[in-house]
Amino acid sequence: MTRLLSRFLGSGDALARLQDHAARLRKLQAALDACLPAQLQGQCQIANLKDGTLVVSARSGAAAVRLRQTLPSIVERLQHGGHAVHTIKVKVGTPEQVQWRRPPTERHISPTAKASLEAFAHSLPDDSPLRASLERLVQRGKD
Repeated sequence: MTRLLSRFLGSGDALARLQDHAARLRKLQAALDACLPAQLQGQCQIANLKDGTLVVSARSGAAAVRLRQTLPSIVERLQHGGHAVHTIKVKVGTPEQVQWRRPPTERHISPTAKASLEAFAHSLPDDSPLRASLERLVQRGKD
């Protein structure tokens, strides 16, 4: 599958340029990760590179401020690494939206109900799906 995709991306002129740009951004991301201080590792992602201006997206405002403080040394290290970066623009990325899920409701079963369900489950045949379900219910039920 990967070979087919690579062959497809390299076939057209526009797609070949896009693939080259993506490869350049991946290399820059690796170089940026090597330049970043430990507290910024994983907090900054390369967004784009155009005309020597590197756009970096920071996960939070605090990470953006810390990154802006270290920009001169990062630009210098990237240039010494052979990357054509003259300036870096820092953008604050939008936070990832986490979909809220309702916590599962706790189902409580009284000891009397548990005993009754267990007795009924034992009265069913061993290979009965209802018996297996009732036994699981008794095991998982909270007092």
